[in-house]
Amino acid sequence: MEVIISNMQEEVPFNGDLEGLVERVALAVMASEGCREGAEVSVLITGDSYIRDLNSRYRGIDSSTDVLSFALNEGDPMPDAGEEDLLGDVVISLPTAVRQGEEYGHGLGRELAYLTAHGVLHLLGYDHDDEVGRAAMRDKEEAALGALGMGKG
Repeated sequence: MEVIISNMQEEVPFNGDLEGLVERVALAVMASEGCREGAEVSVLITGDSYIRDLNSRYRGIDSSTDVLSFALNEGDPMPDAGEEDLLGDVVISLPTAVRQGEEYGHGLGRELAYLTAHGVLHLLGYDHDDEVGRAAMRDKEEAALGALGMGKG
């Protein structure tokens, strides 16, 4: 399994520790969900204006958000995909993660980990459109963070 991480914002320092955290969380979620060895996820770290543009363009919502997921495995499987399994892209606004980490009182690390887990679960088909889906997704998010020692304080 592979996680490709790109940082295209300069507002908040994105160091090796944060990059390693994103990778560990994404890999933990992928492993817990039984992803194949060839599974790949891309994570783009960005700022508020870029994620707002994506949110407006692809969801019709003209406001910033914390995380967006663009799944590639929707619909019928691609023929002859081989061992490669491109799951899709997760886009996270790091400035929003900083604000939310402060607001929720658990800091940037846990918020970034939560947003990563949330985004990867969306790529794997989970959603929170109703109470059952919301509860299932929250359980999966907390299990992934707990496995990494980042459970609720």
